[in-house]
Amino acid sequence: MQLIYKSSALYKITNRLLYGRHHRTRYRAIADLIPPRASVVDLCCGPATLYYRFLRGKDVRYTGLDVSPSFIAALNKAGGHGIVWDLRSNTALPRADYVIIQGALYFFLPDPSPLIDRMLTAANREVIIAEAIRNLSSSAVPGVSKLAKRLAGAAQGSEAVRFSEETLDQLFADYGPESKRSFKIPGGRDKVYVLRKTGVPVGVQ
Repeated sequence: MQLIYKSSALYKITNRLLYGRHHRTRYRAIADLIPPRASVVDLCCGPATLYYRFLRGKDVRYTGLDVSPSFIAALNKAGGHGIVWDLRSNTALPRADYVIIQGALYFFLPDPSPLIDRMLTAANREVIIAEAIRNLSSSAVPGVSKLAKRLAGAAQGSEAVRFSEETLDQLFADYGPESKRSFKIPGGRDKVYVLRKTGVPVGVQ
């Protein structure tokens, strides 16, 4: 496992460098979709920035899942609720009103559909998926390309393989009945897809 996935401080610094002034915006866009007192399961939660900065004040029931014991230990020590979890296993996900994955769906290429299906099974209301559509691995800014490739390698240090907006749209086209909407986060680097649990009334958030 790379050092960045063992240190919350290093992870946060890296993401600030990669996203610049839009760093907070990408979390706020997701938090705005979650109503107060909802239950949330956050896959590949990292250091749980979404919870600490944007969801804790909404009194949500939050569970963070991550393969990094360091991230989960820090979350639990700070009073949150985290579970060390390998999402490549077939273990059923914890149930929640909202099941989220942000910036980590590419880890499950070439076929992330089984994970999305498990998320839909676990969600009482909606699945929220945010993913990069502008690949920083090809950035012309000195140092950013190398940093992004290292970050994209995750625990295995693999070569960066990412989505484009076209391939993401194609992926979610298969979820027509569940698809609620999609939108780009300000800055245009990430795109959010919201899938409504089948059978949930349209007016229910």
